[in-house]
Amino acid sequence: MLSARSLFQEILDHDESFRLFCSIAAGGEAQGGWENSRIAALVPPGERELAPRIARHGADEDKHGRIFNALMKKRGLEPVEVPPDTDYTMLLERHGIGLAHDRLKDDRPLTVQDIVTYLAHSRVTEQRASEQMELLRRHFADDPDIGRAVRMISADEDNHLAYCHEELLRFAYAGHGRAIQRTLRECALAEIRVYRDVSLAVMNHMGRILDWPKAKSAVLAAGIHALYAYERLVGWRRMVSLTMPERRGALNGPPTTAPEFA
Repeated sequence: MLSARSLFQEILDHDESFRLFCSIAAGGEAQGGWENSRIAALVPPGERELAPRIARHGADEDKHGRIFNALMKKRGLEPVEVPPDTDYTMLLERHGIGLAHDRLKDDRPLTVQDIVTYLAHSRVTEQRASEQMELLRRHFADDPDIGRAVRMISADEDNHLAYCHEELLRFAYAGHGRAIQRTLRECALAEIRVYRDVSLAVMNHMGRILDWPKAKSAVLAAGIHALYAYERLVGWRRMVSLTMPERRGALNGPPTTAPEFA
């Protein structure tokens, strides 16, 4: 029977597919770490109190990248080059979502609108990350090899999502509500397209590595297209709603460390 658990288990059990999975994840987390560190350095003067939380977000992303690299090292594997069609972060940038890297390489301070754009982009992508890690946590939280990493990263992603909700609501109360809703919708609709394309690309690469029969690949592709159709119709709305999280100040304080991995 084809299930999320059996699919992930197959990928995790094979060295080459596991190496590709971890390399893609590590690359995305490292890119997110760089982006957040640059944004923290360029926060406009009137929002400097936000800088430590953005830096904490970036430090968490860097930690996740180290964890994925450590999981590979534990199995004697080296990272592989991430195929361009699986590079979620860079594909989002090419679709104009978030802050362009050229802007982040500039030393000019960001504007408040730039910060709102960053937070809206993060709210959408952290929704996806939180859901993906929740799926892995549900099936692999007790796995002796990856369980601890899954639990740690999942908890961090939940904190990141809570932080985005709280900060966006703060900006909404300050008069940026209309811009926030417009940016959230644009980000969500672009993200679901990129996620579909990346998912299809990852499945194609995994299929070649694991020698999946055409019927299996076709079923998986149909499932990805069905998910996109649902998200395009109504599912994107979960990415644009804002509610005050139960846990306030989720990114206050220093980042947690992971010495057992890195």
